[in-house]
Amino acid sequence: MKIGVLQINPVVGDLDGNAERIARAAREATAMGADLCLTPELALTGYPPRDLLLYDAFVARARARADALARELADQAPLLLGCAEPNPGPGKQVFNCALWCERGQVRRTFRKTLLPTYDVFDEARYFEPAPPGNPEANILRFQGRTIAVTICEDAWNDKDYWERRTYARDPLEEAAAHAPDLIVNLSASPLSLGKQALRVDMLSAVARKYRVPLVYANQTGGNDDLVFDGRSLAFAPDGALIARGAPFAESVFLVDTASRLPLTEPDLAREDETWRALVTGTGDYARKSGFSTALIGLSGGIDSALTAVIAAQALGRENVTCVLMPSPYSSRGSIDDSLALAQNVGLKTITLPIEPIMRSFADTLAEPFAGLPEDITEENIQSRIRGNLLMALSNKFRALLLTTGNKSELAVGYCTIYGDMSGGFAVIADVDKTSVFRLARWYNQTIAPHIPEAILTKPPSAELRPDQKDEDSLPPYDTLDAILALHIEHHQTADQISAKGFDPQTVARVLTLVRGAEFKRRQAAPGIKLTPRSFGTGWRMPLACKRNL
Repeated sequence: MKIGVLQINPVVGDLDGNAERIARAAREATAMGADLCLTPELALTGYPPRDLLLYDAFVARARARADALARELADQAPLLLGCAEPNPGPGKQVFNCALWCERGQVRRTFRKTLLPTYDVFDEARYFEPAPPGNPEANILRFQGRTIAVTICEDAWNDKDYWERRTYARDPLEEAAAHAPDLIVNLSASPLSLGKQALRVDMLSAVARKYRVPLVYANQTGGNDDLVFDGRSLAFAPDGALIARGAPFAESVFLVDTASRLPLTEPDLAREDETWRALVTGTGDYARKSGFSTALIGLSGGIDSALTAVIAAQALGRENVTCVLMPSPYSSRGSIDDSLALAQNVGLKTITLPIEPIMRSFADTLAEPFAGLPEDITEENIQSRIRGNLLMALSNKFRALLLTTGNKSELAVGYCTIYGDMSGGFAVIADVDKTSVFRLARWYNQTIAPHIPEAILTKPPSAELRPDQKDEDSLPPYDTLDAILALHIEHHQTADQISAKGFDPQTVARVLTLVRGAEFKRRQAAPGIKLTPRSFGTGWRMPLACKRNL
């Protein structure tokens, strides 16, 4: 059997636009000789539709659009279409479904069984799971073959693969009683760095266990803080990987389930994967939100430099404007480095010195501040002046303001709310400082030597006071980032981190900073999720609490 995998980049909520994408892809796959076509999970609504699913009218329109799409594709290969469907019975109002579209009609409905609620997922909020008791609920019989139809999480609960299963049911185990000839999986699996290796290993083990081919269709593109990397997969009955979709791009390809030829082409290296995810997430967030241009405050530091080259790749250099806002504390080198970067990449620049505005603030606040020494208050005023100028330009020119803060800074609050945190999208919010440097060097070596060497080698500084350095206020970044990774991504407490050899006082100080910055992160711009645990949708720490960690 030949399966057409339709790896598309849907826009959440765009039912007509998504239907057109699916129809084009289905026609292409049919022309290639597909016997049946497979979309990603919820391809018609886009994933994740989140609270759009609470509106009955939206779900009803989605189901009606699925019927219309089935009629449009009546003369094409049959299609398994990911879509939401109203639930007429008890429980949640919506099912997450795969609709079997054949000869102009939706003839069968396959409902998702396992509804994830961890990290960024909240599917039990919206969907009713497929009820137990129907022995052929996820079995499709087509062209003399028995096909097990699963949706994303349904394939992620094998008791022989996972040390501890999340759910009591296993849809694949239930389907195995019917001796399927093929397993298909409609998926919308968001990226975290390195996750593709886990997918390959786990799905390969499933194919090998049941001794049948397995075809997995994944969504691609960016939706809000999530990036979907595509890289759809197909496996032979012995678990050999025989096909893979393009990374971070729409792709239509054919899988012959009789193939036994292993795929030997290597997958992406970590920096390449990171780069593509950031470019994809930034470009799609801008375009799907209606922006064609972007603004960046360029400081001469590594964070804004990396953000600038990502934006240029994502939106086109002609659509990115960099704003320099020197203060009396800005070094000549930082100004020159910023201009050199912009010239190297071909970015437009605007220079707005902020010293006159700083004097105006000082004059206005002279009476209430009389007799008090300068401190972080004056430093934050500088940052907020810059934030105001950037937001004014963003408003005037309808350009998306990209913030440049990294994960290390956001974690410990080394950023100014309503200042450098101002903006619409946080490009590198899930990239720690150590990784920022590594990715910037990779960019210079692999793509183009645009980032001046001085930016790569100078000590990081906010330049808000004379001779300021980040390490005046923070531990060295290699130490800081290691502590943060253990605490945020691996859920380690202070005692557990200290037991790994870190200075207990440093650990306690870092975790105190993380706790104190929670209110800032709650008000931060959305950013691209790259790690297994990022700030954003999947981070749900309370604000008013006493954390004993």
